[in-house]
Amino acid sequence: MNDITTQRLAIVIPARYGSTRLPGKPLADILGKPMVQHVYERALEVPGVHAVVIATDDERVAAAARAFGGRCVMTSPDHPSGTDRLAEVMQSVEAEIYINLQGDEPMVRPGDIAMLARGMWADSSVQVGTLCHPIDADEADNPNTVKTVLAGNGDALYFSRAKIPFARDDAPARYLKHVGVYGYRRDVLAAYSSLPPAMLEQVEKLEQLRLLAAGLRIRAFEVEPTGPGVDTPECLVRVRALMAGETGAAAVAAAPAPLPSLAGIKLVITDVDGVLTDGGIYYDATGECLKRFHVRDGLGMRLLEENGVRVAVLSGRDSPTLRKRVADLGITLYQFGVKDKHGACRTLMEQAGVAVHETVCIGDDSIDLPAFAACGLSYAVADAPVYVQRRASAVLATAGGKGAFRELADAILVAQGKEHVFGSAEGFATVMAGVAQ
Repeated sequence: MNDITTQRLAIVIPARYGSTRLPGKPLADILGKPMVQHVYERALEVPGVHAVVIATDDERVAAAARAFGGRCVMTSPDHPSGTDRLAEVMQSVEAEIYINLQGDEPMVRPGDIAMLARGMWADSSVQVGTLCHPIDADEADNPNTVKTVLAGNGDALYFSRAKIPFARDDAPARYLKHVGVYGYRRDVLAAYSSLPPAMLEQVEKLEQLRLLAAGLRIRAFEVEPTGPGVDTPECLVRVRALMAGETGAAAVAAAPAPLPSLAGIKLVITDVDGVLTDGGIYYDATGECLKRFHVRDGLGMRLLEENGVRVAVLSGRDSPTLRKRVADLGITLYQFGVKDKHGACRTLMEQAGVAVHETVCIGDDSIDLPAFAACGLSYAVADAPVYVQRRASAVLATAGGKGAFRELADAILVAQGKEHVFGSAEGFATVMAGVAQ
């Protein structure tokens, strides 16, 4: 058996700026650092690693890497997958085993990567290695979660976005989530780009299926449940919240029970001052209260309403200005001058005909904590006090009055498979007659 400490191990982090579902993803801020920096720093902690390299085709990512002292290799912009990018890096980085560590896995555990490397050294017949962990049946239903099924020796039989195995007649089934970390032997990686794209790969949009279709073996090593990766704006919000409360590796391993999903949200309850506005209160010469609303928030409200998600406005204040803004946006669910926000949220849920787990609220201060307690999910704006952020299910990246509501609206639409209504001219055309800012 080879010893991992005496062999050359390279960890390559492919980092594309132009992610379809979350543009600029590698540079998304998490606790004051770009996401790719978190991944890079965890890779450096893997025992016996000889080289950690960020592979990108975008100068913005390269500049960020240089700023925090990371090693970066510029690669061709024409690579169809991260593995193709890894094969190019291999030409300038010598190693026996190359670990492909995705740049959207900021909560990866160095110990899991070390287990993968040790497993490959221990069995020379393993051509490609990867990781997996158990999940429940509900998570297995999520197409953003890639599942795998294994042979008795741990080799992967298949990977899919579908729920596999299919439990006929409600037979008991064990579901495994694929963790997108790969280890390649040098000869396999050298041959990868010459393998023809497979029908399975193109249909499922999973590059590992090219390897299986070519007859290569992928050994999956089971680890403890991991923190989530970042595929969508919804994922980014959750990862920020988890990492803000993280106290060490044990906190990642013992991830909290799953919260209700944005995919099932039917009602969004929003505070006004400090969320839809910047919290400033201005008066004109007549004593009328003036407020600054962000137009993107207004559009986000209408996009939700046009796609079957109700929006309710909840405020401890009442004014002609507020009522005019709500009327202009066509919002018919609202509670003004509220003292009991918990009770008001329950009233709004009853009026909308939705359950607690189908409701999310967004707030910015202590007065919103009763609303947080009443709803299935709660989001704090980025500039909310720390003690309020800690009580929320997650924290948004955007400050109140700067488009925070729109950030949440976009995350809901993405989770419900409707990102085309704000991400393409064709999609927006289907709802534009009913929207306003």
